[in-house]
Amino acid sequence: MRPSDIETLIGVGRPTIASDASFAVFSTSRPDLAADRAVGQLWRIDLPDGAARRLTRGVADRSPVLSPDDETVAFLRADAKSRAQVFVVPSGGGEPVQVTDQPGGVTEVSWSPDGTRLAFAARVPEPGRYGTVEGRDAAAEPPRRITGIRWHANGLGYLDRPTHLFVVDAPPADAEPFYPPAPALDGPEKRVVAAEATRLTGGDTGWSGVVWTADGSELLSVPDAIEDDRRDLRDRLVAVTIDGGAQREVLSPDLSISEVAVAPDGAVFVLANDVGSEGVDFVAPGVALFAVDPEGPRRLTDPETIDLGEVGSHISFDGDDILVQDRTRGRLRLLRVTRGGAVTEVLGGDLEVNGHAAARGRVVASVASSQSFGELVVVEGGAALTLTDFGAAVRERGIVQPVEHEIPGRDGYPVHGWVAVPEGDGPFPVILQIHGGPYASYGVHVFDETQVLVDAGYAVVYSNPRGSAGYGREHGRSIRRQMGTLDYFDVMDFFDGVVAADPRLDGDRAGVMGGSYGGYMTAWVIAHDHRFAGAIVERGFLDPTAFPGSSDIGSFFGLEYVGTDPERVAAQRPMAVVDQVTTPTLVLHSELDFRCPLEQATRYYAALKAQGTEAEMLIFPGEDHELTRAGRPQHRVQRFDAVLEWWSRHLPVEG
Repeated sequence: MRPSDIETLIGVGRPTIASDASFAVFSTSRPDLAADRAVGQLWRIDLPDGAARRLTRGVADRSPVLSPDDETVAFLRADAKSRAQVFVVPSGGGEPVQVTDQPGGVTEVSWSPDGTRLAFAARVPEPGRYGTVEGRDAAAEPPRRITGIRWHANGLGYLDRPTHLFVVDAPPADAEPFYPPAPALDGPEKRVVAAEATRLTGGDTGWSGVVWTADGSELLSVPDAIEDDRRDLRDRLVAVTIDGGAQREVLSPDLSISEVAVAPDGAVFVLANDVGSEGVDFVAPGVALFAVDPEGPRRLTDPETIDLGEVGSHISFDGDDILVQDRTRGRLRLLRVTRGGAVTEVLGGDLEVNGHAAARGRVVASVASSQSFGELVVVEGGAALTLTDFGAAVRERGIVQPVEHEIPGRDGYPVHGWVAVPEGDGPFPVILQIHGGPYASYGVHVFDETQVLVDAGYAVVYSNPRGSAGYGREHGRSIRRQMGTLDYFDVMDFFDGVVAADPRLDGDRAGVMGGSYGGYMTAWVIAHDHRFAGAIVERGFLDPTAFPGSSDIGSFFGLEYVGTDPERVAAQRPMAVVDQVTTPTLVLHSELDFRCPLEQATRYYAALKAQGTEAEMLIFPGEDHELTRAGRPQHRVQRFDAVLEWWSRHLPVEG
C-alpha cells in the first residue's frame, strides 16, 4: 500500500434498518485526494442478500436514520457554506430535500416515534461570530470573555457555540425544494429557514443526544454546563418536553454518560461509567450498560471484564435484548445483553464492529477486518454473511497480513501484539510503532500506518502494553500515576521478544515512532534506550506540567494519569529527561492541535536543538489532533512522504 492508496480506505458508517428488516441504509466515507476531503454517500441494500446501490450522490452524506414507516431517510449533508444540515430523501431513492438552515451546523438528528417530526441538535453561535454577519471574519470579532476552566476543544475551537435542541415538522414527500437566500446587499442579513424549527433549550449549556421518549412527548439529552471551576465529569440525564421545553431530571449526576437509548417499550438504557468520588477518574473508565429503572441505574455488564467504551460504541435493540460492542484483544465484538444481564456473542472473530442495527431477529453491522476497512454484514440465525466488498480496492493495491504474537514480559506478564513483515527472507530493518491513548489499542483492521511502512520495506512491530484497552480494566489502570514504567517494559519486551524469534527482523537496524501517548512513549524510549537509528515523535504528550491551561483536557488528564506530586510527575515527564536523548528525532505536529497543543512539540524540539541532538520539525497548518485519521487527504499523503523520507535517511532499507 502506497501513501496515495488511502483513497481505497472506504469506511462504512452505522447502519439503519427497516422495521420489517427488509432493507438497510448506510453511509460510506473515504479520503479523496482531488477533492482534498473525505467524500461519501448513502447506500441502500435489500436484505438478506441484496446488492448495495447508491441512494444519494452528495459530496459527504452521512448519519442516515430511517423514519418509523420506513419511507424516508433523514441524514446530514453539508450546505454551500460547509455546514452540516438535515436533509430527507425517499428510502427508495429520489431528490433530497433540505430541512434545516442552521448557522452553526447540525450535529445529530432523530425521528419522532410517529414520524411527523424531527429532533436535531445544532451549534448556536453568538450573534456576530462565525460568519453570522456577512463580510466579518474572525479577526474582526469582539473579544471573548472566558470564565470557565474549559473553553476550547480539539477539532472545534472555542466553546462559545453551545449545542442546543430543536424540533421541526418533517416535510411531506412532495415538499417544495428549499432555496437558500442570497446575502443581503445592505443592512442585517435576513435568514430564511428551510422549515420553521422550534428551539427547546437556550443559554450557555450545551446538550448531547436527541433521543425521543417512546410516547414522543420528550427528548432525553445530557447537558454540559461550563462552570467557572468545573472539573467534574459526572453527567445528568434530562428529559426536555417537546411542547414548551420544560425539563426534568431522569438521572442525577453520578455517572459519566456516553450514550442514551430508548427501547421500543419505553425502557431507557445508557452506556456510562463511574468517575470516582472526585468526579474526574477517567483512567480505563470501565464503561458498562445500565438500565435506568425508577429506583436508579442498574448495571447489566461487568466493567472489569467487558469494555463498552470504544469511540462510536452505541446501543441498538433486538426485541427485548440490547446490542452493544465489546473491545477485546484488538477486536470489537457485538454482544447481546438480556434485561437480566445475561451476555452472549452475536458477532465476533477477527473483526471490529463499528456500528449495528437490528429488527425482527435480523442484525446488520458495519465491520472492519484485516482485509477491508469497512463492510456491511448481516447476521441471522447465528450465521453471518458479508454483503459488500468495499475492501477489494485496497486488496488490489496489496496488503500484508500481520501475524499475532504474545510475548512474556520481564515480570512474566503476557504482552499481546502483531508483527507485519515484507515478502522475502530479509533481514529487514524494524520500526517499533506505539499507539496513542494510553487507553486505546491496536486492532485487526487494515491499518494504513503499518501497510505503508511494510510496502517501503520495513518490518513493523506493534503491541498493546499495560495501559491499553481491551484486556480488562486492571490492565488499563495499571499505569495510573506510574507512566513510563510497566508500559515501557511491555513495549520493549515485546519488541525484543519478536525480534529474537524471527531471523527476518534485523534488530540492529531499528527505529521507533508513535503519536499522542505514542509520542510520549517514543520520547520516553529514546531517553532510556539508545539503540534506535531514528525516532518520530508525533503530536506527543511531552510535558504534563504544561497541560493545564493549554490542552482541552488539561484540567483533568494529566492530574489523573501522572498525578500532582512534583517528584512523581517529574519521574514520568519526557521533558525532564530530554537531555538524555541522542537519537535523531523528527517532531511532527499540527498547528491546531488543542489536545496535545503545539507548544508541547516546539518546546521539545527546541530542547533537542539546544543540546545538539539532530532534530527536525514538521508542522501541518490547519490540522488538529486527528491529522492521521481525518486530516486533509493531501496532508495525510504529505505526512507519509515525510515519514518515509526520514526513514530513508536514518534507517535505509538497504543496510
